Amino acid sequence: MKGLILSGGTGSRLYPLTYTNAKQLIPVANKPILFRVIESIRDAGIEDIGIVVGNTAEQIKEAVGSGSRWGVNITYIRQEKPLGLAHAVKVAQPFIGEDRFVMFLGDNVIQGGISNLIRQFATSDWNSQIVLTKIEHPEQYGVAELGEDGRIVRLVEKPKVPPSDLALVGIYMFDRYIFEAADSIKPSWRGELEITDAIQWLVDKGYMVHPYVHEGWWIDTGAPGDMLSANDLVLEEIKYIVDGYVDRDSKVDHRVTVQRGAEIINSIVRGPAIIGENTRIINSYIGPYTSIDHDVVVENSEIEHSMVLENSVIKDLEARIQDSLIGRDVVINRSPIRPKALKLTVGDHSKIGIL
Repeated sequence: MKGLILSGGTGSRLYPLTYTNAKQLIPVANKPILFRVIESIRDAGIEDIGIVVGNTAEQIKEAVGSGSRWGVNITYIRQEKPLGLAHAVKVAQPFIGEDRFVMFLGDNVIQGGISNLIRQFATSDWNSQIVLTKIEHPEQYGVAELGEDGRIVRLVEKPKVPPSDLALVGIYMFDRYIFEAADSIKPSWRGELEITDAIQWLVDKGYMVHPYVHEGWWIDTGAPGDMLSANDLVLEEIKYIVDGYVDRDSKVDHRVTVQRGAEIINSIVRGPAIIGENTRIINSYIGPYTSIDHDVVVENSEIEHSMVLENSVIKDLEARIQDSLIGRDVVINRSPIRPKALKLTVGDHSKIGIL
């Protein structure tokens, strides 16, 4: 089998963070989401992976490279315009050839990986397998309706009145017949070739499409709140290792990872949390569910339930930062007038003086 990762979206719901960076490269627990997807596909035994890229292609290529660090071979596939997931399948056909493949959205995080799913599909005679999960607002996704026998009856993309609470989570397995399906459908009202329409074509033509209902957590990291939720869940599962320096005046609990070269000086860090490489935490409090990326300085400040990306500086704040996403190369310090509360989504290369 081969792997196909879709990483061509603009990430408009994550503006301003994604004005200057691909959304798939935003780190969850200090590791880019795209890297987690690559690892998940690799761990399922797949070595040949295609990444569909768009306007952020150069950023993706620079970050991922050839794939050698993961022991996989990466092929980049250009999608000139975001014309739908089924369109992405069409442009990937020369890479896929006659092979069966798994398609994974590059901004999704799922509990437990996909090894069992790949094993099921590889040993079956199914033409497709789609992953579903129950969610509260299915109208925002592709939705599946199952019959009494558990088989797929129909699929609808972002329906105003969802036929069920089972949403497609962005992980699909296909054989070569998906290319015939993609060639046979028409663009939707959004002007896109919908993958739901292509899968529905397979169902209508009698091909075997197997639904798998995922019981664990799944997060689509398309919005700031979703990104923080994904960070929370991944922080609960990482291995907690202290490879950096913690002085004797600091208190770091057992659910904290301190990465290589990091320094914790006269500070309190409560987990789950992660402190990135070469980051310095000085006279500060880092609360639960917080990830501080590499080469960050936090001094005389308090941060809780937030993500701070690399090369940022946060100093001398009297109010606690919480529920916030802080981009790369950001500088936040205190202005003379005391604030009462801070809740921030801050883009890369920003400088903020707090009033």
